[in-house]
Amino acid sequence: MFYSFGGSEFLLLAVMAYDRYVAICKPLQYSAILRRRTVGIFLAVSWFLPFCCNAAAVALSARQKLCRFSINGILCSSTVHSLHCQDSNHALRVAMSAYGLVLLFHLVVLSLVLILFSYIRILLVSYQSSKEVRRKAAQTCLPHLMILINFSCLCSYDVILAKAKIHVSRTTQLIMTFQVIMYHPLFNPFVYGLKMKEISKHLSAHFHLEPQLNASV
Repeated sequence: MFYSFGGSEFLLLAVMAYDRYVAICKPLQYSAILRRRTVGIFLAVSWFLPFCCNAAAVALSARQKLCRFSINGILCSSTVHSLHCQDSNHALRVAMSAYGLVLLFHLVVLSLVLILFSYIRILLVSYQSSKEVRRKAAQTCLPHLMILINFSCLCSYDVILAKAKIHVSRTTQLIMTFQVIMYHPLFNPFVYGLKMKEISKHLSAHFHLEPQLNASV
């Protein structure tokens, strides 16, 4: 579940980057390219593909013999592989490692390449356009980039920790895990929400009205 939702997040970020690319670089063709059916297919693939891919990884892992049952963390991340017996099937361990790298490449690296391509095109088109177009492009893309950078940094920690076999304190691992499972989901709607004019106006009116009410009381 942990890696399935992580893969879905990267695919959804790639779809959002493509959406911004079409909206900014091909505005007249937007409704023709991103039809309702096309968007539905993108969303279905983003959610179900990582679950199907990780189901195969779970099936491979289930065939491994466990010699330990204590994980230095609060959820079963990639550190679960450290519980497997060292004398278990070597070929199966190699297959699991190779399959994990394949998943990492297809779900994460390819998504980042698509995002990078989309934003390079957006940057080139915005640079050649007027100041107003550049302002709108920055206003539209900045929240998406903030979410992407934040989530990529948090996921990099887990991958590096697993591949480099770095031993960190339980407190550090607890804090970083909470960053992934709590901080990012809370940070996501906050960033996107403040971009929406209706929410910004409501918050602005609320904070301007509250001091006046306190003063009158």
